[in-house]
Amino acid sequence: MRLRPLVAAALILLMSGPAAAQSWVEYTSREDFFIVNFPGEPTVKDIAYPTEFGINLPGRVYSVQDGSNRYSITVVDYAPGERIHADRVRNCQGYPDTCTNRWLNDVRGALDYAASKYIQRDGRVTYYAFADSDRVEGRRLQLTNADESRTFVAIYMHQNRLYILDGTVSASAPPPALFQQNFGFFDKDGVRVRYRTLYSNLYPPPPREETRGRLAGC
Repeated sequence: MRLRPLVAAALILLMSGPAAAQSWVEYTSREDFFIVNFPGEPTVKDIAYPTEFGINLPGRVYSVQDGSNRYSITVVDYAPGERIHADRVRNCQGYPDTCTNRWLNDVRGALDYAASKYIQRDGRVTYYAFADSDRVEGRRLQLTNADESRTFVAIYMHQNRLYILDGTVSASAPPPALFQQNFGFFDKDGVRVRYRTLYSNLYPPPPREETRGRLAGC
């Protein structure tokens, strides 16, 4: 991983109140191939993520608590799901529907399933729409919670990895613009990814734009 202070004046202008006193950093994850802005070094926790079709996949949660505000990225690796689903139906003797391999359903529906978990929360959805980051397709939601805090969510899928960005801030805090605005992806060679046209997971990737940067040491 790498942490680098953010010094751009334009970013500072987006901050107000207590958040302005925090030291925001540019954080990169070699393990999960992403870059994001965090208000400090995140805590990283391994998780087992339950999918729509009843399997558990390996994942990590990167999180920072900043006073009453919380910022997190959940990354789930869907690649093992192909083998797990195949193993579930191998030698199945039941009815056709019970022996169907649900791998494609699980991975293709991952974005909407993740979004549905927010929609079902005890809060009011104020925004839900298609989104993209560096032309990688996703979903974006905003919620007002029961305590009047607000949750800003962005969900993407790239190379069979699901990324869930969750910025939850108090009612008096500004939206977590710094948290999401620099979010992006790296490939296995440490090269920053941006596509010329829309990228949709499991479909052939479109051509990329010229290199936008590389992880240190790559």
